[in-house]
Amino acid sequence: MRGRQLGEADRILTLLTTERGKLDAVAKGVRRAGSHLAGRLEFANECELSMHRGRSLDVVVSADILNALWTQLVRPDRFGVASLAIELVDAFCEPDLAVPDIYALLAGTLRAIAYSDDPRSVIPRFSLRLLDMLGLGPPPDDCVRCGSALGSAVAYIDSAAGGFIDDGCRERWRDLPAVTDGERENFRAVGAERGAGATMRAMPVIARAIDELMTHHLGRRPKAGVQLAELAAE
Repeated sequence: MRGRQLGEADRILTLLTTERGKLDAVAKGVRRAGSHLAGRLEFANECELSMHRGRSLDVVVSADILNALWTQLVRPDRFGVASLAIELVDAFCEPDLAVPDIYALLAGTLRAIAYSDDPRSVIPRFSLRLLDMLGLGPPPDDCVRCGSALGSAVAYIDSAAGGFIDDGCRERWRDLPAVTDGERENFRAVGAERGAGATMRAMPVIARAIDELMTHHLGRRPKAGVQLAELAAE
């Protein structure tokens, strides 16, 4: 998912794998022009790896590319959105804990970003699906403060509480965004599994709400998200 330089020619890689989840490994000599690994362990590439145990880190022995997206992701907005998706997975996933559903989600999201003319539109669904897989997704039909069913009553987005609240739980001094039934239905569809009435398109208020919820659970604004905002402002 990411890498940092080690010595004159090596690189330490943080990888997301199907069998062991997130792990660090060293690719020895990868920065040399003649390395058999050069060009394979690139950003967002999906590879089949052979590794062996080192004294402190696993060592990448060989890599065969399964899916290479780099040439599609070099566009600044696509690269920024892909970096954001990878940063979020890196932040939430613990080392050596297999997360096959999150692996599949990230792989599919990176492919969608690579071929999208509007890559930013991919992030709300990815973020909400990721929160759901982590057990952090808010219920769209219940107040997260008191547990009451929202029904058709006015609801508000309270990112500090982690989801929707009803009017009775709203603190009057706070200016919270209200959501309509249609917007809440959009939230439900954005987070739905494929084939269960899912949609890729989040309404503006829902996209902002998901971004705020992700920031709340992460405890900070993602670095790649800040860079994307600066890119959009140029």
